[in-house]
Amino acid sequence: MNEPNPPIPPVEAAGLPTYKDRSAGLVVFGILTLLLGCLAGLFVPLMLFGQVMAAKAPNAPPVNYAVMVPGIAVYGLLAVALIWLGIGSIQARRWARALLLIFSWSWLIMGICMTAVMPFVMSKTMANLPPNAKTGQPIMPPGAITGMVIGMTIFFFVCFVLVPAVWTFFYNSRHVKATCETRDPVTRWTDACPLPVLAICLWTWLAVPLMLVMPLTGLAVMPCFGMFVSGLTGSLFCLVIAAVWGVAGWWLYRLDARGWWLILIAMVLFMVSALMTYAHHDIIEMYQLQKLPQAQIDQMQKMGLFTGNRMSWFTALCSLPLLGYLLFIKKYLRKS
Repeated sequence: MNEPNPPIPPVEAAGLPTYKDRSAGLVVFGILTLLLGCLAGLFVPLMLFGQVMAAKAPNAPPVNYAVMVPGIAVYGLLAVALIWLGIGSIQARRWARALLLIFSWSWLIMGICMTAVMPFVMSKTMANLPPNAKTGQPIMPPGAITGMVIGMTIFFFVCFVLVPAVWTFFYNSRHVKATCETRDPVTRWTDACPLPVLAICLWTWLAVPLMLVMPLTGLAVMPCFGMFVSGLTGSLFCLVIAAVWGVAGWWLYRLDARGWWLILIAMVLFMVSALMTYAHHDIIEMYQLQKLPQAQIDQMQKMGLFTGNRMSWFTALCSLPLLGYLLFIKKYLRKS
């Protein structure tokens, strides 16, 4: 049996002060990341169980398992990735530290956005809940709605802002970086490009399997310059997007400026296409083409979150920060 590796003492880097060994912290955060992966994996059977139970309700539509495929795929991939990254953190692998830093930053940014819109979404959802005809329970009073909205907002702030902020603070530490580089001196694939560039490469590669799954689920309905395309045309559209993101991500990973230009052009075209489509069509039409249950469509229509021209504003607000991030990473690319 191999003897455990002895702790490596801090070393003096050239021109830098001595770092503090963070091996124990890497083990602790690695175990916590493993637990997050197990939690994400539990959502897969919970989604299936919830749909089966909902189908048993009176007058409930049959379960559409195809619609659940994207969610199951996301939670399944997330569970596998977090367990893999947790093991890598325990072993102080430099690739695990890089990927966990990207993951925690992404988690934090999305969490801030979700927490910001949560009060509005929850207020709309709770206000549109119908009274229970069987029990005679009336519509929830405004005071109860306010209390639930505050509670859910605090929950989202803790889970999606505070927790990822702790992960980001830890893995962004120079001491953690030096510990991983000392214990894992081999050059890894995550060292091939700067982390800000690697982050957008990973997101484009993640979009590839999601786009490939869309035609199999009947959800391949895409906005296309003033209209929604579905069926065979929508499926081909998804395949084209998958190919574009795959090639662009590979070029960008090699610090090839062609990848940057391809992503920029594609994002501008997608933004213009979405703005033109949602200026003349409601997003409810897309849900109908996707053949979602009518009760679910009616609930979305009552909430009115993205109906009318709201989807156009949402598209613009989401696209502008991404375009700004593209401009930020351009400095890392090789000049032709």
